[in-house]
Amino acid sequence: MTQENVLEALKNVTYPGFTKDIVTFGFVKDIEIDGKNVSLTIDITSSADEVKAQLTDEATTELKKAGFENINITIKAPQAPKQMSNSVSGKNIAPHVKSFVMVSSGKGGVGKSTTSVNLAIAMAMQGKKVGLLDADIYGPNIPRMMGLEDQKPEIQGNKVLPLKAYGVEVMSMGSLMEPGQSLIWRGSMIMKAIEQFLRDILWSELDVLVIDMPPGTGDAQLTLAQSVPVTAGITVTTPQEVSLDDSRRSLDMFQKLHIPTAGIIENMSGFICPECSTESDIFGMGTTEPVAKEYDTNVIARIPIEPAIRVGGDTGMPVTYHKPDSETAKRYQEAASNLLGFIDKVHAEGGADNASIQPTTPPGVSACSTGAGAASAPSEGGHSHGGGGCGCN
Repeated sequence: MTQENVLEALKNVTYPGFTKDIVTFGFVKDIEIDGKNVSLTIDITSSADEVKAQLTDEATTELKKAGFENINITIKAPQAPKQMSNSVSGKNIAPHVKSFVMVSSGKGGVGKSTTSVNLAIAMAMQGKKVGLLDADIYGPNIPRMMGLEDQKPEIQGNKVLPLKAYGVEVMSMGSLMEPGQSLIWRGSMIMKAIEQFLRDILWSELDVLVIDMPPGTGDAQLTLAQSVPVTAGITVTTPQEVSLDDSRRSLDMFQKLHIPTAGIIENMSGFICPECSTESDIFGMGTTEPVAKEYDTNVIARIPIEPAIRVGGDTGMPVTYHKPDSETAKRYQEAASNLLGFIDKVHAEGGADNASIQPTTPPGVSACSTGAGAASAPSEGGHSHGGGGCGCN
């Protein structure tokens, strides 16, 4: 009996919720063989007891089929998070979702959608029920990144079923449009679309809904924050100062909308050579740290430039799933763990609250009208807008 016998047997054990086996994922470690006795460790990313039990049972069955008699399997898993309350205050049009994560950026082209995809997959691999909403209406790239660009969602009554990939429920305007079609929409239409994505999609009872926002700090962000209590905000940036300037606006938006800031993800933070695996600083690694301190938050991940990320995004094979042993995948997993810990902390402290940013304009009255202006003056950051009835869009 050899290690090759063990690995061949365990290639028949699929990781729960996914299509890849535990050997391909790189979860099988520390194999020791003595005749027909075998001991090994399965190092997984999920803390769920049912995942541990299923893997133990299936691995034991496959190893017995291979001729082993005494089998000792150790499951190494992260500590299970404490069960927290998901109490919320204010408006919530999607109450079956426990936590909402807004992934934002001050400008486009910094890897926000790539971050959203890999964070969602990493949290699913850690045993969470995760949804991914592509709210970047003008640039819906997530169907391609998730390998769903040729699929259309099913309609059930007057609701839409989300698509599924890599253990994640997914919905995007890109899945409802023809390829290459442009959207020339006013702000009020964007606001309505986001509300419908939350209300009219048949999301499951999700632990986390990751929402990939359009760049900037406009109607889409305000509408989302007023529609559901956003549990955590993440800002994606690159190390250059010109990007950090825009990231400050995104962080300032979180503060004004009373969104708990989970942290900053610094993309393009160094370059990992595919030939020698060395990491080089080409854009200024670590420049995000002072900005994080300025806004009393943390840098939760520094994601390097690695060819596998680009290939994964273009081919619908995300690096976190298809290259789990890569440095980039490990950093996304760490970021996901940090994010889940932050979400637990928010719930433990009473949950998210969007009551203070609800529109104050009376129903049927435009916030842009002269008479309503004084009555609905925003207390902070223009919070009175958001009814969608403003004819000035």
